[in-house]
Amino acid sequence: MHIVPELYQLLLIVALFCQSLGDGSDTPPAERWLPFFAGFGVFVSIAAFGAQGLIFGGAYKIDALSQFFKLAISAGFYVAVLNAARQPSLEERKRPDYFMFLALSAWGLMLLSSAVELITIYIALEISSYSLYAVIPLRGKEKGAAEAGIKYILFGAVATALALYGFSYILASQHTSYIAQLAQRSWTWDGQPMAVVGLSLFMGGMFFKLALFPFHFWCPDVYQGASNETAGFAATLPKLGAAVVLVRLAVLLKPGLEITTLLAVLGALSMTFGNLCALAQKDIKRLLGFSSVAHAGYMMVGLVSGTAMGLSAAAFYALAYVAMNLLCFWVISRVASDGRNLQLDDLNGLYKRSPGLAFALGVGAFALVGLPPTMGFMGKFFLIASAWDHGYNWLVITLVLNSAIAIYYYLSLVRHAYTHEAGEDAPVPDNSAFSLCGAGMLAAVVLVLGLVPARVFDFAILAGKQLLP
Repeated sequence: MHIVPELYQLLLIVALFCQSLGDGSDTPPAERWLPFFAGFGVFVSIAAFGAQGLIFGGAYKIDALSQFFKLAISAGFYVAVLNAARQPSLEERKRPDYFMFLALSAWGLMLLSSAVELITIYIALEISSYSLYAVIPLRGKEKGAAEAGIKYILFGAVATALALYGFSYILASQHTSYIAQLAQRSWTWDGQPMAVVGLSLFMGGMFFKLALFPFHFWCPDVYQGASNETAGFAATLPKLGAAVVLVRLAVLLKPGLEITTLLAVLGALSMTFGNLCALAQKDIKRLLGFSSVAHAGYMMVGLVSGTAMGLSAAAFYALAYVAMNLLCFWVISRVASDGRNLQLDDLNGLYKRSPGLAFALGVGAFALVGLPPTMGFMGKFFLIASAWDHGYNWLVITLVLNSAIAIYYYLSLVRHAYTHEAGEDAPVPDNSAFSLCGAGMLAAVVLVLGLVPARVFDFAILAGKQLLP
């Protein structure tokens, strides 16, 4: 069947829902059995990788792009579940509900990967978002978590209103909501000003999920207020959903169009603003929050190129971003074994307290900078190669300059871990086999896909060529 990954994820949701109805006395805890089934879901996505088809009245498309992102979402969900299995700030009775909402959000992102009709995209986006509204405040009795939840809900409501308002403009001017038909319409300001305004507003909903400037205001505060494990999920998987929709919508755009230039300008502002703000941060999750604003800007470089290579590069970079951030949040969650927020000084002497976690943090930081031989370097290389000489060379130069700025604050993580000495009362990180094996596997993924990215990037190129032959 074409929708096996979605059906399997839905079965996990049903199982978690049934467990949440009881008192938990007659069933094993969700954190014990769910990682095994979430891991099996990755193999289910691999088995369904070659599926092709258009179903549900043409609103749901199974192609190389959707299967590429579903596999990435399955893998990301598996790592997020493992990371949250040892969450000290979550009450025991709320764990089945917590994991159910994470699974429901991942399911919505899978639906988003195949949606090729605007109202279907909107519904899938809301399914993935509503679940996060519920889990972000779950952090013991922390007031900051409640504040983060309220901010995420309020900004999400604004983004939803913008997307729906934009959808009405598109429907009124272009008389269709199917992306395949919209690709045959005019998107110039002179020909269809209402459609251009509508598409810009509709994309605003995706920019909110991606934390692109100026839709980024929620991001650092939500990362800081949510638990480390929840922030790790919110910082990674929703970005995949936003990326796949923007890649599909990018087929409507060509270099030189007003809306394409708007994306390029927002990308430049996002990467510059995010990196400059990150320079001043001491809280590591706030630092990674502003970092995600910058990386959203990097992704725009591939989307505005107007080529299949550019769309492929954007898809690959989205995957690289998720892998790099999951690695960093894994280390954060293991170093802060008591669930607290980490400051840069909390990393002092990590190379002595936990050499394995310090090495993994170094790999994640080097990858986020874009240094070889990591996946982040290859991702930026593909973006630059795809966008050069397609009308936005100034944006490519902005990317390179911002990568140089980012070196300072990313390598501050490594500097504190390796060159500063910890105090005598520094808490001991989680040095269990579970902690070190997880960090080692994620670091290996980031390094291996940086050294030999061809197989994965070939899948991304296939997806891009199906969208723009």
